[in-house]
Amino acid sequence: MSDKPSPAFDPLTIEAEVRNPYPPPNDTALNGKSRRALGDPHGLTKFGVNLTEMEPGAVSALRHWHSAEDEFIYIIDGTPTLVTDSGEEVLQPRMCACFPANSGDAHRLENKSDAIVRFLEVGNRSESEKVHYPDDDMIMEKPADGTRSFRHFDGTSY
Repeated sequence: MSDKPSPAFDPLTIEAEVRNPYPPPNDTALNGKSRRALGDPHGLTKFGVNLTEMEPGAVSALRHWHSAEDEFIYIIDGTPTLVTDSGEEVLQPRMCACFPANSGDAHRLENKSDAIVRFLEVGNRSESEKVHYPDDDMIMEKPADGTRSFRHFDGTSY
């Protein structure tokens, strides 16, 4: 038997994190959403995996698209509404959705139900990235040094 710890774990042992990374006036947009970064404490560095939970009325993010990161979601519990450039679609448990990098299709999940929504988010970890928020006149830039800055479409800072 090996002395190495098991790679298996209960995801609920990872502490849930509440983040509101956007500048005002969007700095409370993610109230009611929490996530557990499942791969980080176990050494994953090439892609991220989050177990995310949204209370009724919460949203997953401002509607956005990534220039360099692929995103994948898998619905575990609840019936979130997927909002994309094509409109709205209610998702059911066991459904998934893919958002290829640089697709230009802005998206987010909204919990319009009266129950908790839980889903897995998986994405690659690009060294540098631009995230476009078309409904909010905002772009987030992350250069290779990992810093993040937000600006309006005209280039002015938030």
